Amino acid sequence: MNKSSLIDALAEKMNMQRQQSEFIINAIFNDMTEALVRGEGIEIRGFGSFSIREYKAYTGRNPKTGERIKVKPKKLPFFKVGKDLKERVMAKARS
Repeated sequence: MNKSSLIDALAEKMNMQRQQSEFIINAIFNDMTEALVRGEGIEIRGFGSFSIREYKAYTGRNPKTGERIKVKPKKLPFFKVGKDLKERVMAKARS
């Protein structure tokens, strides 16, 4: 599923115009993005949580040349699946 199909599914399920559902989905994603930019976590019970993970600087290698390079410290979003979602996916995989 991609963003466009999510918008369509919401419009169909809530019996609303696609434009309205697109506004809602965009508002949710924008607010989630802004929360992560501020360093806040996001928890959606039964689905999962989003957080920011900090990675220290390290020395890596260029895979083409083998040259050693310094990789700067970085902060990246991280998703941890919730227990309910994990169990539902595992139950479907077993059947």
